[in-house]
Amino acid sequence: MDQLLKQKKGGSWNNIFVHILLWGVIFILPYFFMNTEQIFTWKPFMRSIPEMLGFMLVFYLNFFVLIDKLLHKGKTRAFILYNLILIIAVSFLMHYSRELLEYLLPELRPRWRGRGRIPNFFPWLFILRNSTSLFLMMGLSVALKMTVRWFEVDNERKELAKAKSEAELQNLKNQINPHFLLNTLNNIYALIEFNPPKAQQAVMDLSKLLRHLLYDNNQAFVSLNQEADFMRNYIELMRIRLADNVKLTTEFSYSETGNTRISPLIFISLMENAFKHGISGDKPSFIEFSLKELPDGKIEFVSRNSYFPKSDYDKSGSGIGLELVKKRLELLYPNNYLWHTTIEDDVYSTVLVIDTKKQQDDTELLDRG
Repeated sequence: MDQLLKQKKGGSWNNIFVHILLWGVIFILPYFFMNTEQIFTWKPFMRSIPEMLGFMLVFYLNFFVLIDKLLHKGKTRAFILYNLILIIAVSFLMHYSRELLEYLLPELRPRWRGRGRIPNFFPWLFILRNSTSLFLMMGLSVALKMTVRWFEVDNERKELAKAKSEAELQNLKNQINPHFLLNTLNNIYALIEFNPPKAQQAVMDLSKLLRHLLYDNNQAFVSLNQEADFMRNYIELMRIRLADNVKLTTEFSYSETGNTRISPLIFISLMENAFKHGISGDKPSFIEFSLKELPDGKIEFVSRNSYFPKSDYDKSGSGIGLELVKKRLELLYPNNYLWHTTIEDDVYSTVLVIDTKKQQDDTELLDRG
């Protein structure tokens, strides 16, 4: 809402500037084409005051009243009829106002016109000229109003799309937290039966993870350092229940003093998937995680694990986490990520590369737009 108010305030100032520029061009530019030694003289300016006021009257009656009340509501015939009446009336008013001004101030009268001359009656040529100019002002008013309305509608559409994306993202995050917590509690439950001391340590590690979920996860983006610490804590929590036949290796490479930011929990479902499908109770297994911050501002996450497909009986709820990851990536990093998975020689690999720098530039540009 605050962003929308800022845009409307900035748009009002932009509209004022456009109006000033428009009238400046209309009233000042003709002086550059006059055959005079001076660019600006007071007499022609004073004589043009009735035309200025007439132009502005037709322009702003259309801009603020007729277009909104009639044209935008589909009453085109009424809009044309009211403008015909308005333009004819203002054309007469412009001409006789100028005649009266020259009559009251003879020094404003052109040299080729006699002194003491009273206003003419029904000067059709001048009325036709004024009407043509006023029709042009009406068209200019409609064009400017439609342009302003288009920009306003476009900005509102962008704000609504952004609000919708944020709401969808929050809904996805609300789904991720219970999904993640359920899997972790299942792991702790399994530990309680055969190794209570490890289960106690797992509860302590879980409290650290919950602290991250309760506080840091409420932000749209967190520092890469925070997210990496969360991933390490999660790995240590999962390591407790691993058997001796499972080899777990990790590699983290990033700048600890950098300001790179990432969406929280963006990699956790990929890690859960590795622990779920990469472990066998009686066969040698391995899991490898790699998180790297590349020099060009991209973040590369790689997960490799031995692949032991679950039976149809064990597949209930399977794939929910990965679907949430895909939806979050589309909302947070549209066109700014690459994600592909492969299964080869009983090895499951997934690679996710996120261009955080480009996404940040696109977000700032959208906010300014």
